[in-house]
Amino acid sequence: MAFRCNVGVRGYVFADLREVMAKASPARSGDTLAGLGAASYEERMAARMVLAELPLKTFLDQALIPYEADEVTRLIVDRHDAAAFAPISHLSVGDFRDWLLLDSTDSIVLAALAPGVTPEMAAAVSKLMRNQDLILVARKCRVITRFRNTIGLPGHLSVRLQPNHPTDDLRGIAASLLDGLFYGAGDAVIGINPASDSLSAMTDLWHMLDEVRTRFDIPTQSCVLTHVTTQIQAIERGAPVDLVFQSIAGTEKTNASFGVSLALLREGREAALSLKRGNLGDNVMYFETGQGSALSAGGHHGVDQQTCEARAYAVAREFKPLLTNTVVGFIGPEYLYDGKQIIRAGLEDHFCGKLLGVPMGCDVCYTNHAEADQDDMDTLMTLLANAGLTFIMGIPGADDIMLNYQSTSFHDALYLRSLLGLKRAPEFDAWLARMGIADDRGHLLDVGRDHRLLRQLPNLEAT
Repeated sequence: MAFRCNVGVRGYVFADLREVMAKASPARSGDTLAGLGAASYEERMAARMVLAELPLKTFLDQALIPYEADEVTRLIVDRHDAAAFAPISHLSVGDFRDWLLLDSTDSIVLAALAPGVTPEMAAAVSKLMRNQDLILVARKCRVITRFRNTIGLPGHLSVRLQPNHPTDDLRGIAASLLDGLFYGAGDAVIGINPASDSLSAMTDLWHMLDEVRTRFDIPTQSCVLTHVTTQIQAIERGAPVDLVFQSIAGTEKTNASFGVSLALLREGREAALSLKRGNLGDNVMYFETGQGSALSAGGHHGVDQQTCEARAYAVAREFKPLLTNTVVGFIGPEYLYDGKQIIRAGLEDHFCGKLLGVPMGCDVCYTNHAEADQDDMDTLMTLLANAGLTFIMGIPGADDIMLNYQSTSFHDALYLRSLLGLKRAPEFDAWLARMGIADDRGHLLDVGRDHRLLRQLPNLEAT
């Protein structure tokens, strides 16, 4: 079905809904690389004018990727909650934007709506929104999850402590871990990207993290970010696995390139649940996503990269994760060229995920060959923190020496807390106070050289 729009004396024709969505997107290098993006600002505006008039029901009638060809499409269609959708079923995409911005559309209303929103609807309305709209609506969305602490409360910001090491050296990891704990980081998760693919080496990491957590009774969770099949094997061999991690995407073909399927993710979740390691909740999954992954894998089906990314959040939503984050600038400038594109993508991803009911964090990051710098990341993390971001990364000096990219530091989280009065997970803040690392208001203390963490942390001698 073709769509037409006149802008001045010029008429534009869009072959199908996929083309409308792609050409309505803000400019980004990935869509240009795929041959999908608008050729001019005028064409982009024409596509947005068409999109604004489309009924939301259009996305229930016209699948961007055929139902028969893609299990993610089947998941989206089969899980759609018609009753939750009913209050907005009469709206166009443009009307939906206006409705989301109403004061009366509050957190309670948005939570009830989430099961009725498809990723394509979320992506469509985001294409009509300014940055301030994405921030304002996302801030109203509340998604709270629990494992050993409570993540996502209003006025809170959590941090993934990321103590990576290029050789998985336990002493090096322990040093970064200690550094992060003294800066009050780690309430989202203590998560390591292992350099090795050896199950034996990764099992050592799981045991080391669990020894630290149990010795000091830290109310958080750990994760070794390897393939879900490896984690299932580790669980079968008795490893102390808290969260099961996997990178996911918005199409079956792209997920297959990662070596995963919905069935395999279900198996991973069931394996983690069988351990019953959470004492506050059963949100046992941790997912990472990123715009451009579908195009990189040749699995985008002619769908723009931001819509493919939103579809990944339907996959995440299905498995009730504790944490999900977009690694927004990690794939590189082929997909998000510069700071402007990275900032916009981060705001879109956070908005779409939260609107769908997913606990959204962001690895505010860039690669060294992108046209971006740390000032761009300062801007994005400040905007996202105002938008109610669930968590960011905490990396020594913001420079990941194993993955070789630029992210956010322990100090960045302190800046956001000071600027916006954001708290950590309450159970973690209480632990920091008990340990003499922070006072009862969450402000960090000068711990001194004789602190028990320095004296007792395994695999690290106080110097």
